[in-house]
Amino acid sequence: MPAHEGHHRSYDAVIVGGGHNGLVAAAYLARAGRSVLVLERLGNTGGAAVSTRPFAGVDARLSRYSYLVSLLPKKIVRDLGLDFRVRTRNVSSYTPVERDGRPTGLLVGGGERRTREAFARLTGGEREYQAWQRFYDMTGRVAQRIFPTLTEPLPTRDELRLRVDDEEAWRVLFEEPIGAAVEDRFADDLVRGVVLTDALIGTFADAHDPSLKQNRCFLYHVIGGGTGAWDVPVGGMGALTDALATAARDAGAVLATGHEVVRIDTDGSAAEITYRTADGEGAVAARHVLVNASPQQLAVLTGDQPPTPAEGAQLKVNMLLKRLPRLRDSEVDPREAFAGTFHVAEGYQELATAHAQAAAGRLPTAPPSEIYCHSLTDPTILGPDLVEQGYQTLTLFGLHTPARLFDRDNDAVREELLKSTLAQLDAHLAEPLADCLATDADGRPCIEAKTPLDLEQDLRLPGGNIFHRELSWPYAQEGTGRWGVETRHANVLLCGAGAVRGGGVSGVPGHNAAMAVLEELGD
Repeated sequence: MPAHEGHHRSYDAVIVGGGHNGLVAAAYLARAGRSVLVLERLGNTGGAAVSTRPFAGVDARLSRYSYLVSLLPKKIVRDLGLDFRVRTRNVSSYTPVERDGRPTGLLVGGGERRTREAFARLTGGEREYQAWQRFYDMTGRVAQRIFPTLTEPLPTRDELRLRVDDEEAWRVLFEEPIGAAVEDRFADDLVRGVVLTDALIGTFADAHDPSLKQNRCFLYHVIGGGTGAWDVPVGGMGALTDALATAARDAGAVLATGHEVVRIDTDGSAAEITYRTADGEGAVAARHVLVNASPQQLAVLTGDQPPTPAEGAQLKVNMLLKRLPRLRDSEVDPREAFAGTFHVAEGYQELATAHAQAAAGRLPTAPPSEIYCHSLTDPTILGPDLVEQGYQTLTLFGLHTPARLFDRDNDAVREELLKSTLAQLDAHLAEPLADCLATDADGRPCIEAKTPLDLEQDLRLPGGNIFHRELSWPYAQEGTGRWGVETRHANVLLCGAGAVRGGGVSGVPGHNAAMAVLEELGD
């Protein structure tokens, strides 16, 4: 319990919400000598970036919600002295398919020669591989130029365009639907689908959506670290937020869990934050308030009109297996296939069909999803006995399942969708996944699924949207402010995923909100 309990005490900064962005902001501000209080509604910090043991009596600590790291700048890890590491995956992806009546697939990774051979095996020639190389060379150059700007004041659109310095890349990524580029550059339906999936993670859109929200999603998925690589957090995602909490505390920040903020009153220069605990209400004063919550929650707290939520569209499934299943494609080792991203029902036409069915209010008949095995790259999340016995985790992320589909009966639709999603996976396996599932202490299969409505309930994500809102372009627009964290209240900043350049486990909004405060204070 913090020292201010029962008192009115003033802090330089009060941070509403102890997710990873709030902890980043707290650590930066406290290290700069500012007094900082973090108020977190739940009984633990971390938000969506946590590790938990979801299966009774089983020593498996899984990344329950967020699960891979790409957008976290090394600068933040260095600045805050975090005891946190990631490991790269040797395989980028494997996508199974049946061609001419036989099981085959596309393995990307394991070196240039193996990848080239995999493309030739699937497509019968060099064309698709060469197109793949040219396309991702282009996105790689864009990543190198854009990623460093995420922790700088927002550039204008023209400034960012000059920085990209590639008119073709700018047109492909920023001006025309990504579907046009995919169709122009690739001929094979499966290859097209693999490329498109990065535009659809948590984003319900068609490849040719004129809003370009699929382009913004794609951009954030290919610029991380200046390379676009998605890495495995050693110890699970909770290792990051544990390290951030330690850094904030060590710098002098006070972290108070079980404290739900219910109101923010501000005149633009000073604020009072009212919170509720199990023992009643209290209040604390602050010069600055940083809100690590959604734009909707920010509006509720400040008495403003909340914006319309952006609909979430994903199914998250966590599993523990006794062993990895064998594949119908016997030329690929399951330990390689599941080490990267294992694409299921994600051909280009399959994705278009799934989107059209969901847009019409129906569950996709072939739900697309992607899967990976954390424990192949980082076995530390499993207890020694499980490692010795060959147990493995699987994380599945389903696409094109907008929140509206679950409104009629979340529990029933969740079960129906999970069954059909796993059936799509089973079609590529030489044995049913159910035969490989571990069981918990009560004899139940070790599998849990989370819909957008579950995420809204668990984490207060409006509409179950994992980005808090539709992703934004990483440049200044009307009303975005200098850092992309400003609100209409001069001393209230948005440091959650709903800030400009938010979304994903990045710490970028937390860093930028802290920089905005320190800049104003002249530090």
